[in-house]
Amino acid sequence: MKLKILVVDDEPQIRRQLEIALAGYGYDVVWATNGDEAIRKTAQLSPDLIVLDISLGSEPDGIEVCRSLREWSKIPVIMLSVHGEDQTKIKALQIGADDYVTKPFNVQELEARIQAVLRRTSTEAAANPKAEVRVGDLYIDLANRIVRVAGEEIHLTPTEYNLLRVLATHPGKVLTHRAILNAVWGPEYGEMDQYVRVFVNQLRKKLRENPARDVRYILNEPGVGYRFVNIT
Repeated sequence: MKLKILVVDDEPQIRRQLEIALAGYGYDVVWATNGDEAIRKTAQLSPDLIVLDISLGSEPDGIEVCRSLREWSKIPVIMLSVHGEDQTKIKALQIGADDYVTKPFNVQELEARIQAVLRRTSTEAAANPKAEVRVGDLYIDLANRIVRVAGEEIHLTPTEYNLLRVLATHPGKVLTHRAILNAVWGPEYGEMDQYVRVFVNQLRKKLRENPARDVRYILNEPGVGYRFVNIT
């Protein structure tokens, strides 16, 4: 089966060049012209790798697309940019890109980078979370940051959503208070367990948890942290 590569670039000539060249190397190439389409196609198609231009001509740009994808996906990303400065490369790698190639580039070099990234990340493919979470009446669309309970969309604050995302993308795994604080608030909040308790309680109300009817999504692990129910 051919490996699928999603090419994200707003320049038609670049998309065409990459489509022809990468298809010649045996890849199945699909493309997106902007950030929103890139996120949507990643969720729909689950490509094996994404070649993503930093400057897409509209919002969200490549940096924001990569940051959004890293909230729920480990699909490898190679960034493309006309900017060769170290700071630009560092920023791309810090937000989750796996490699960085400066335009203009040699297609043979890009294909070698693709092979190298795929080799490095192949062992993690099985752990890649899905773009959707469904358990009981709860539905989470991680690509579009939409949460529904019994079909009704639920409004969550950015912090509430990030807390739910961190828990829901680790189903069945106990996350300590400190791990949750680091992931949602940052390392400087590492001792503030009360933050987690307050926001978990808020989430439970909005998700309509009801212990009397055995409706629970977020489970307590006393003295340790919390665990999201296993997704079946």
